[in-house]
Amino acid sequence: MTDGTISEEEFWDARYGESDQIWSGNPNAVLVREITGLAPGRALDLGCGEGADAIWLARQGWRVTATDISRVALDRAARHATAAEVDGRIDWQRHDLGASFPAGDFDLVSAQFLHSRGDMPRERILRTAASAVAPGGVLLVVGHAGHPSWEHDSHPQMRLPTPKEVLEALDLPDGQWEVQLCEEHQRSQTGPDGQPATRTDSVLKVRRLIG
Repeated sequence: MTDGTISEEEFWDARYGESDQIWSGNPNAVLVREITGLAPGRALDLGCGEGADAIWLARQGWRVTATDISRVALDRAARHATAAEVDGRIDWQRHDLGASFPAGDFDLVSAQFLHSRGDMPRERILRTAASAVAPGGVLLVVGHAGHPSWEHDSHPQMRLPTPKEVLEALDLPDGQWEVQLCEEHQRSQTGPDGQPATRTDSVLKVRRLIG
């Protein structure tokens, strides 16, 4: 729940219903950087929103399962995929990931900014995500590692872990995974007041070993 009166699904449906487009429509930069050059296979996009990442992956030749809690977001994403002529490569599924999870295993599992102001069990979801990675496959987790420079503890209930804390919470078995990237970086963006601002993000990329 977000404030004790509405569910996560209702919150996100209302959020996406505020306007015709919430996000930029561009794929996340870290996803593009880290996945470009990988042989396409089966990908799982967790919290796909309006579908920019899933559509980009499909354009690179991946077969994508894309999931979100908001039906409004999924319907919008499906329309974007149709316009991009990749709708046949993407399976849109609605899941509250704390209660249900897409079936199967995947060569890539991507969780880009999978945060909530509610009680979403993020650590448990990411452990389930790791278990869905096929041998030789990659789990890529990108998230906020701190509140933006224009906010000061405005959402104290939302914990924003470091990449090391994300890795530790995954509790990956010894000798079965390779840590390829575990870092923080700052990026520039425009704040709500139109002024330049900064944000610290975390990146964790781990690969399940074969054999």
